[in-house]
Amino acid sequence: MLFNSYSFLLAYLPVTLLGFFTLGRFGKGVGATWLAACSLFFYAWWDYTYLALLLGSICANYLAGSYIARRPGSAEGRRMLGLAVAANLALLGYYKYADFFLGSANALLGTDWSLLGIILPIGISFFTFTQIAFLADAYAGKVTEYRFIYYVLFVTYFPHLIAGPVLHHKEMMPQFDEDRNYRPVAANFAIGLTIFAIGLAKKVLIADSLAGYAAPAFAPQGDNPSLFLAWGGALAYTFQLYFDFSGYSDMAIGLSRLFGVRLPLNFNSPYKAHNITEFWRRWHMTLSRFLRDYLYIPLGGNRHGPFRRHANLLTTMVLGGLWHGAGWNFVIWGALHGSFLVINHAWQDVCRRIPAKLPASLGRVIGVSLTFLCVVVAWVYFRAPDLATANRLVAGMAGQFGATLPEPIMSRLGPLKAAIELLGISASLGGGAAFVETWAWIAAGALIAFCTPNTQEIMGRFEPALPEHGRATHAVAPRLAWQPRRRQALAIGLLLSLGVLALSRPTEFLYFQF
Repeated sequence: MLFNSYSFLLAYLPVTLLGFFTLGRFGKGVGATWLAACSLFFYAWWDYTYLALLLGSICANYLAGSYIARRPGSAEGRRMLGLAVAANLALLGYYKYADFFLGSANALLGTDWSLLGIILPIGISFFTFTQIAFLADAYAGKVTEYRFIYYVLFVTYFPHLIAGPVLHHKEMMPQFDEDRNYRPVAANFAIGLTIFAIGLAKKVLIADSLAGYAAPAFAPQGDNPSLFLAWGGALAYTFQLYFDFSGYSDMAIGLSRLFGVRLPLNFNSPYKAHNITEFWRRWHMTLSRFLRDYLYIPLGGNRHGPFRRHANLLTTMVLGGLWHGAGWNFVIWGALHGSFLVINHAWQDVCRRIPAKLPASLGRVIGVSLTFLCVVVAWVYFRAPDLATANRLVAGMAGQFGATLPEPIMSRLGPLKAAIELLGISASLGGGAAFVETWAWIAAGALIAFCTPNTQEIMGRFEPALPEHGRATHAVAPRLAWQPRRRQALAIGLLLSLGVLALSRPTEFLYFQF
């Protein structure tokens, strides 16, 4: 069941809300049980055969976490923590990586081992990492709530279950135990529906529109793309993924707010980042937090000199790449980002020793542009179905297959045509309309991503996400800030209507595959 589907909007969500607030009058436990049951139904809608796997994982981790929480910091707790984390990773490794490792071994060793043909349980990466964080928090003595139904709800809570954010136990349990969250609140409905409408519009009006222009460039065994076609495909996907994931993140926060529960912020205008470190503080923020707290810092972080810091960064990002998918393209994507981070840290060390500084505005423009360029190139490996396709597209982006513009466009350039031809750009037959449409959508996506406030900035006065993560980055002009007024209500209603009308063929969110 998709957030952007009629079955969700017209059946599942109203029934879940009605039952939650009706049963919540009989006690928090009753309301939480209803919401947990609805969340399990939401998961089973995708594939009920893996419901037993999810429930088994929840029960095993709850028992292990309860054991660890009673022995925080002890040797017994440490042993149970290691055993439980290893079991979680083994389960994730089997379902997500068994066929990848078998296929890689066949290619490297010349063997002919049969692949297992395992179907990946949806959301397994997210509910596994959520529970590993719970186990680590239990060992650190941060777990204070032990009621089983709250733990079930913590793991299965449907706004985050399939594609995040990765939650911390301490963030959610106090909210599930709040009496007021089991009563309908008009302000929560107004704020939640506004955020949901913005996210729905990002997904169905922008991301899904860009998808058709990105897909041809990444087709396996496609033609060698010329410069503008290669960049058009790469940029179309860059903004498709941006609005797809941004839309999902908004929709998750908005849906959760209907129940009075605030999720942590997971997306904060990452393309505005002026270096790659800042990019990872803004993109998939809860995953970055998880990798930092439970992988990079335990590896040693930056405590043992520059070499170890750089090795830890590379290791963390390669493993983060593998978390996204079982394929060498994801390994390369993670290694690229690890390399970018290493270079960025080294460059910052150099800059601290140079007395001369660029003007702040110029430095920021250069930083944002260079960071965005690196991110776009890396996205090619993230999106491509295989390494051959990714390498071919990157070669096209480098101009290896020449540069062409459609003849209808070249003919309209007038006196500029001769200068363009001197640069080695030639005319190609056909494709004028598709070329213009592709770059028009890219321009629209870039304008919104770089030049407009994001959702949490627009909604900043009303704390759309948890305070630790949800403060607006910049103050926005009063005319752009959302207010509970009739004019804003009409605008959001129109936006929601446009989004709903575009749901004739709902498409999955891109992060569902991870």
